[in-house]
Amino acid sequence: MRPPPLALYAAAVAAAEPLAPMLLRRRAARGKEDPARLGERLGRSSVPRPAGPLVWLHGVSVGESLSLLPLVEALARPGRTLLVTSGTRTSAELLAKRLPAGVIHQYAPIDTPGAARRFLDHWRPDAALQVESELWPNLILAARARGARMALVSARMTAKSAEDWARVPASARAVLGAFDLVLPQDAETDARLRGLGAAPGPLLNLKTVGAPLPCDPAELEALKAQIGARKVILAASTHPGEEEIIARAVQAADTGALLIVAPRHPDRGEAVAALLGQMGFAVARRSAGQPLTPAVTAYVADTLGEMGLFFRACDVAVMGGSFVPGVGGHNPLEPARLGVTLVSGPHVFNAAATYAEMFERVAALECADEAILARDLRGLLTQPLIAPRIGRAALSYANRQGKAFDEALALIEPLLPA
Repeated sequence: MRPPPLALYAAAVAAAEPLAPMLLRRRAARGKEDPARLGERLGRSSVPRPAGPLVWLHGVSVGESLSLLPLVEALARPGRTLLVTSGTRTSAELLAKRLPAGVIHQYAPIDTPGAARRFLDHWRPDAALQVESELWPNLILAARARGARMALVSARMTAKSAEDWARVPASARAVLGAFDLVLPQDAETDARLRGLGAAPGPLLNLKTVGAPLPCDPAELEALKAQIGARKVILAASTHPGEEEIIARAVQAADTGALLIVAPRHPDRGEAVAALLGQMGFAVARRSAGQPLTPAVTAYVADTLGEMGLFFRACDVAVMGGSFVPGVGGHNPLEPARLGVTLVSGPHVFNAAATYAEMFERVAALECADEAILARDLRGLLTQPLIAPRIGRAALSYANRQGKAFDEALALIEPLLPA
C-alpha cells in the first residue's frame, strides 16, 4: 500500500491526465516540446522494443542526460538494449548526436499513472538507472512493482527538496526504498538522503567523469583560421543577464581579444547578438552563417553540440550560469578535460564541491564580480605563464576523477541483466 500522500498524488494526477494532451500541445506551440513526439510524453512509444534484456537510463535535461554517456558506453553489451530517456528538446537533440549506434532515445513520459503504465508495459525494463534529482513517484514505484532493479546514480538533492520530502517521511522512504542502490553526488546529498531513511553507497558524480567533448577537426581548423592571431575569451553556456556582465568585463580588460558567446539555450542567439551590438561590439552569428571576419569582435555561437569546438578554440573560458543567482553554475570538468583555463562566477551550488576543489588547486579561478573578472581576464591574457599553468592543473584534476566511476560500476553491474 502506498502512503496516503503518494496515493493522493497518484489520484490527483490521474484525474488531471485527460488535460495532458492539450497542455503538451500548448508547450509545443511555445517550443518547449517536440510536436512530432508528443505521444512519447504520454507513454506511447514511437519505436518497437527489441527482444532481449533492456536497461533504461534517465536524465531529465542537458547536463544530466549528457552525464549518462560514460554509463552508456560502459554498460553496452551485445544483445543488451539500452534505452535513454530525457525530458527536454535540447537534451534530445544533443543525445541524437552523441549516443552510440543502437542506443534508443525516447522522451520521458509524464508522471501520470496512465503514461507510466503505457511506457513500462511497452519497454519492460529489466533495470532502471536514474541520475541526479528527479524523483517521480508513479514511474519509480510502477517500475519497481514490475520487478525492475533500480539505481539512483549521481544523486543530487537540494536542502529545499529534502525539507519537502521530510514533511512526508513515509512517502520519502517508499520512493527511496524502491532503489536497490543509491549513489549520492556529494556529502551534502548523502546526509540528506540518510536523513530521509535511505542507505546510500559511495559518492559518485557522473559529471566529473567521461571523455572530452567531441570536435570536428576540419571545423576547428576553419574556425582558427578565421580567428587568426587574436586571443579568444569564450563565455560558455550563458544565461540572461550574464552576457552583459561578461561583455563589460571583456571591454574593461581591453586586451583586443575576440569574445565568443555560447548561450546555454541557442534560441536566444538573436537576442544575445542584439545586446552585444548595442554595447558596441561588431557581431556575427554562427547559426545565421554570418562570417567571422577580422572586423568581428563578438561571435555568437548559437548552435548545438559544438562546445567541444569552442573550448578548443579559446584561450580562457568564462563559465556561465555562475554570474547570476539561481542557476547554480555548469560542469567545469568539460573544459577541464581539454586543459582549458577557466574562470567562474560565485554562484556554483550545482557543483560546489568540484569548484571548491578546483579553486583550492588553482585549477580554476573564482571571480566574485565584474571588476574582478575584468582584472583576471587581463592578467590571464597578458601574462603568458599563468593561464597555461591553470589549464594544466585543470586537466590533471579532471584525469583523477575516474576511480569513483570504476567503483560505482562494480556496484551497478549486479543489478543489470546479462
